[in-house]
Amino acid sequence: MWKYVLKRIGLALLTAFIVLSLTYILIRMLPAQKFVGTPAQQTAYYDHEVTMGYMYKSETPVEGGELVDKVTYEDYSVVYYYKMPVMVQYFSWLGNIITRWDWGRSVSIQPNVDVTVILGTRLATSMKLNVISIFTSLPLGIGLGIWAALKKNKMTDHIISTVVMILIALPGFVLFTFLLLAFCYNGSLPTQWPNPTDPTSWKAAGYVLPIICLSLGSICGYCRFVRAELCEVMESEYLLLARTKGLTRGQAIVRHALKNAMVPIFPSILAEFLGIMGGSTILERLYGIPGIGDLFVRSMNAASPDYNVLFVDMAIFTTFGLLAGVLLDMSYGFIDPRIRMGAR
Repeated sequence: MWKYVLKRIGLALLTAFIVLSLTYILIRMLPAQKFVGTPAQQTAYYDHEVTMGYMYKSETPVEGGELVDKVTYEDYSVVYYYKMPVMVQYFSWLGNIITRWDWGRSVSIQPNVDVTVILGTRLATSMKLNVISIFTSLPLGIGLGIWAALKKNKMTDHIISTVVMILIALPGFVLFTFLLLAFCYNGSLPTQWPNPTDPTSWKAAGYVLPIICLSLGSICGYCRFVRAELCEVMESEYLLLARTKGLTRGQAIVRHALKNAMVPIFPSILAEFLGIMGGSTILERLYGIPGIGDLFVRSMNAASPDYNVLFVDMAIFTTFGLLAGVLLDMSYGFIDPRIRMGAR
């Protein structure tokens, strides 16, 4: 088991290295963006890029070099900043991460601020929204799925299935718009994410609409999956045997059917977590939530796109995806003892 776990972790690290390396190279092949900030910040940023090995500066124009910016100082001296070749930047980037944990600085979002600091201040908000949504949707989705399976082909089952299909077909941003119209414009809930510096704002109220919007899709997904798996298990022969031994219907479902149905259901929980993280990107932008999803969109749509922020944001999503894959593989053995990881 431990040998398999270490192997999976090693493969995940290797995959992360390859994905992030290719992403970094492709991003660095895009045209360089000029710095947006004060002259002092501009000078500090470009000098930092030169020190890190991403640029070089010259007092005269260079033939064939990719010009990043031309800076004129107060003494009327002119300095030209050029990009280093892509592969030179790549190896400098690897060295800076290993030796200094330096992922670069922001160009326009928060000029000349370390991108890890920017992402660190926003990651907690996104994670809190996603975790609350997961713990809200899990019991409701699984409960509705069990209820629908127990009432299979009855009116209750048809109503639940119809509502689930409607909500699944409804895009998240459309659902969020309806929620805004229903609950915000009459003053019940805030129309934007509450300002954290405003002492009069009720900060808990800002979580209500995003959590409802993020949870509804997951509830529908869990409900459909649990109903399908439970209906299949309930028709199996071993469940009929359990009933003939004297177990009530409820005991047979809880002790046998639900436990066996959770083997394929649990992996969907981790997949749903990643889906919520991706879906919260648009929601954060619409509602003004200061999370990494909003930062991802802003870094691309800025007048001067902030590729350093964009790259670290993508690295976080990649890391979570690979980590979820490792946990998913290890979870099978804990859910069902009959499954042995790495067995021949």
